[in-house]
Amino acid sequence: MPNTFTNSLVANVGTTPVTTYSAPASTTSIMIGVNLSNTTASQVKVDVQLNSIYLIKGVPIPANSALSPLDGKIVMKAGQVLTVTSDTASSSDVAVSVLEIS
Repeated sequence: MPNTFTNSLVANVGTTPVTTYSAPASTTSIMIGVNLSNTTASQVKVDVQLNSIYLIKGVPIPANSALSPLDGKIVMKAGQVLTVTSDTASSSDVAVSVLEIS
């Protein structure tokens, strides 16, 4: 059963939900870090969902700032999807760190 550390980097997330990580088939993924960066000169509000469940909703991120909202680890089953949405077009960059166990 190999363990692989990996990441997913997504730039310019906006008002349409964007898949930032999808757990591969036959794999358990452990989310060990999430970083949300506001790339604009104004505050934005960001949602993070695992499938259709909100992990955070409408969290404000100040202008030109970042937030690491994950407090602890979250296990993702095969096929589960992490999405991020902002209230402002092309305003957020996302980095997700994961340990994949297959």
